[in-house]
Amino acid sequence: MEENVSNPIQVELKKTNRKNKSVRDMDKIGVADIVMAAILLLLCLTCILPFIHIAVKSISSDAAVLARDVFLLPKGINFEAYKSIFRDGSMVYSIVYSFLVTLVFTVLGMIVCICAAYPLSKKRLKGRKFFTFICMLPMYFSAGLIPAYLLYQRIGILDTVWVLILPLVYSAYNMLIMKTYFQANIPTSLEESAILDGATNFQILWKVVLPLSKPILATLSLFYAVGRWNSYADNMYFIRSENLKMVQYKLFQMVSSASEAQSITLSEAAAVQSTPEVLQAAAIMFVTLPIIILYPFVQKYFVKGVMIGAVKG
Repeated sequence: MEENVSNPIQVELKKTNRKNKSVRDMDKIGVADIVMAAILLLLCLTCILPFIHIAVKSISSDAAVLARDVFLLPKGINFEAYKSIFRDGSMVYSIVYSFLVTLVFTVLGMIVCICAAYPLSKKRLKGRKFFTFICMLPMYFSAGLIPAYLLYQRIGILDTVWVLILPLVYSAYNMLIMKTYFQANIPTSLEESAILDGATNFQILWKVVLPLSKPILATLSLFYAVGRWNSYADNMYFIRSENLKMVQYKLFQMVSSASEAQSITLSEAAAVQSTPEVLQAAAIMFVTLPIIILYPFVQKYFVKGVMIGAVKG
């Protein structure tokens, strides 16, 4: 009987303590905290508001956009710009082609990164410091654009899909993050146990290390994918064939032509009925949405992986 009486009393006491603790925490909030919160809010708005503005412009009427009446709410909703982009075969082809290039680039990049980072994270590797120095050297020095162009021409990858994949497939920065993660988060005892059980180095990597490294794998995969998806400079310098140009470079050409001549060039089948400014906004949304859709699926691993790589490195 006493137990039944004491339990509700204990519950009430715990609730009271929690409330008092919350009040004390609120009392600790000072001017500095409010200023920091305001700064963070402003930084968030600088990222969110431009995106909302572009999205709203892409579905607003041409007259409202030309009159500069569109800010954060659409006016005269229509989807003609998106219809024009989907009717234009070159843009649809470019986004599918860009997706495939990004996928291959990300897979190859992660394979190269893992194969470099895992051995360099092991103290038993002879000459580890020397090999680490050699692998980190490209992070600080590069030959430059003209030598790179001549090299690609010499080895025969100029104006091919491989010039968009092979030169950037190794990233010293990503390798350093993964190496640090392996050193800080994979216990040596696990690998020693696997070696005693007769496992090879490849089996240890595949069955022990990689299953425990999902956060950093997701983080670096996102780094590779976003970097390749958003890049267009190598398209500009090393690609001449129209069917090999990625969607970001197509968007760059579209925005440039609209800025210079107030017109946007799509194929005749697109039957463009929108103004260049509305079509630009629609194209930007069209190119940005794949990354926005992908991010929520890896956000949990992304945040965890970034914090581990930054704090423990």
